[in-house]
Amino acid sequence: MLIQQIRFDNTPRLHRVETDQVYPVDTPVVVLSRRGLELARVRGEGQDSDGPVQAGRILRQASSEDLEQADFLQKEASDLKWLLRAKVRSRRIPAKIVSLEYTLDRTLLTVAYSAEDRIELGGLISDLRPHTDSRVNFMAVGPREQTQMLGALGACGREACSSSHLQDFAPVSIKMARDQQLPLNPDKLSGPCGRLLCCLQFEHTQYQELLKDLPRKGAKACHIASGAVGKVTKLDPLRGRLELLTEGGMLSLSAEEVRPAGKD
Repeated sequence: MLIQQIRFDNTPRLHRVETDQVYPVDTPVVVLSRRGLELARVRGEGQDSDGPVQAGRILRQASSEDLEQADFLQKEASDLKWLLRAKVRSRRIPAKIVSLEYTLDRTLLTVAYSAEDRIELGGLISDLRPHTDSRVNFMAVGPREQTQMLGALGACGREACSSSHLQDFAPVSIKMARDQQLPLNPDKLSGPCGRLLCCLQFEHTQYQELLKDLPRKGAKACHIASGAVGKVTKLDPLRGRLELLTEGGMLSLSAEEVRPAGKD
């Protein structure tokens, strides 16, 4: 079975699809997915594989008519998005309309929304009926999915990881920030989605390895050369150093210069 990787326009995720021929990277193609006909771009070389197919089958290279249709439907969906947002506000529905997206054959209109609690939005279908006869599907998304769909700038000044390259949302915990000796300031550790920065996971494994050679922060340690005992107040895993607060003052030491207090 011949496989190629593609990317749909609404997320950076790559999907494996069947194909009868290999298309050059960045070629726009029409894909038959579980939702219907969709426009995508080829993002990987063709290969033989018996692995699972995730998103359907490439039917053909997109024609100029396909691209024009996709552009027209995108504009129409954008207009409907503002209509629904106005309806949600006027009815005081506790939800945010994130995006609307048509399939290329216009058989399905997907409405992505976010809400704190489970809510029923079926009543909005009557507001859409005068403007479209497509089947409407409501899809709840979380804060990270919103950022992935809408795009945003990260704390680094570049496009957010979720909207540029992340394939999956791995769990991110405050322990990752502690292990990297970052200040536990929510404003500094939160991404544009309001959740912990996805990039905290990228180097966490390396920090865990570096911390194995250092005493735990807050632990008692002894300076081998002087015998001074103190408390570890700060760690610098990248340099392999620590700060030890003793009765004589603060000492900046390497991991090799200390041992746990109480051990010979």
